[in-house]
Amino acid sequence: MSLNEIYQGLDPIAFQLGPFAVRWYGLGYLAGFVLAGVVIYRLARRWDLDVSLDDVVTLMTGVSFGIIIGARIGYVLFYGAGYYLEHPLSILMLNEGGMSFHGGLVGAVVGGAIACRSAGLDVRSMADMTICGAPLGIFLVRCANFVNGELWGKPCDLPWAVVFSVGDVPRHPSQLYEALLEGVVMFCVLWALSRRVPPRPQGTFLGTFLLLYGVFRFCIEFVRLPDAQLGYLAFGWLTMGQALSVPLVVIGAVELVLAARRQWPQRGHVDE
Repeated sequence: MSLNEIYQGLDPIAFQLGPFAVRWYGLGYLAGFVLAGVVIYRLARRWDLDVSLDDVVTLMTGVSFGIIIGARIGYVLFYGAGYYLEHPLSILMLNEGGMSFHGGLVGAVVGGAIACRSAGLDVRSMADMTICGAPLGIFLVRCANFVNGELWGKPCDLPWAVVFSVGDVPRHPSQLYEALLEGVVMFCVLWALSRRVPPRPQGTFLGTFLLLYGVFRFCIEFVRLPDAQLGYLAFGWLTMGQALSVPLVVIGAVELVLAARRQWPQRGHVDE
């Protein structure tokens, strides 16, 4: 069975609860938050950090709310193209879609930092541990994007091309490219780095994540269609996703250099 045949048999709705439809997209976010919490707890045990299950729940609550709010605001600001200025109430209509990874990342940092302060946790170490679990959520959400038939790629004639609901033309399944690189590959790299005890210094994992995500996203955008309301920003090929990913590469590289120079040890609470 071809990938296109598999896609044609998929349903964006996982199941119905009376009048409410539960979609794979929402379940992807939920499962991603839970798995990230599991990763944080396991890393805390491996690294022998004083982080309790309650601490993990507090952290993931802040991160989860930050991602949802930040992803929506990021989409409105970066991809709205003026639409939300004319329809401000639509900002609250999450069921209409529209979430930005880059906005979600900023939201996760802000929400996580607030949660860390309330629980007395070290922000930088918690960021490193949280980011190790983030690719699992990215993988699930990108797979849900594929099921939804959104964020498709450019036309191609490859054996694994998929016919989405636009133009009836075989296209790159760019959602699965992102699921593989930003999800599977990044998780394997970060998990391998986390195996060392004592753990690598603060900033190592955050820097690696930002650098890899920025590079992978920039490259995949070449086979992914730009958002219809924006098109290409410059040079006849630069997309908004690429423009927003360049700073991640720079920040990630700087973070790795600082981590190597400072050699700040990982810790659970700020008073350790």
